[in-house]
Amino acid sequence: MQDIALMDRSWMQKAIAQARTAELDGEVPIGCVIVYQNRIIGCGYNRRETHQSALAHAELIAIQEACRTLGSWRLEDCTLYATLEPCPMCAGAIVQARIPRVVFGAADPKAGCAGTIMNVLEEDRFNHRCEVIRGVLEDECAELLTVFFRKLRAEKRIRKQRKREEENGMDGELD
Repeated sequence: MQDIALMDRSWMQKAIAQARTAELDGEVPIGCVIVYQNRIIGCGYNRRETHQSALAHAELIAIQEACRTLGSWRLEDCTLYATLEPCPMCAGAIVQARIPRVVFGAADPKAGCAGTIMNVLEEDRFNHRCEVIRGVLEDECAELLTVFFRKLRAEKRIRKQRKREEENGMDGELD
């Protein structure tokens, strides 16, 4: 059991690396990797702004890559690692892809569908359910998001202040 926990932490570090890549691209830092037989077969990070697509979530990108790698839409015997709890869309895709095990870092109080708001992944009425492991490297995953949104809000305040100054004819010049 301890070996599995260590492996989960190691693979989650790979998902965190994907999230850091997203942040470098100006995206919300969410990352995902899918592991099959002890190797990554799909990875992705949030690209909604880059692609201007509501579908460009880390999990969906990773699932698409994993399906191509295996040549199948069924991702049986895989584990998906995500830095943030899957949203309804991603949770649905995970169930549809038949991924048996999902490990995530930070809970998502606004859209989490792996137990926070609802639990799509373990819903008995579906024909497929996942084992869900919550909170792996949770603090590190949550901190990525907290720092990102703190910077975003600060930048927004600065832009707003500059706009007010321009509207008032105050462009920083002294009379």
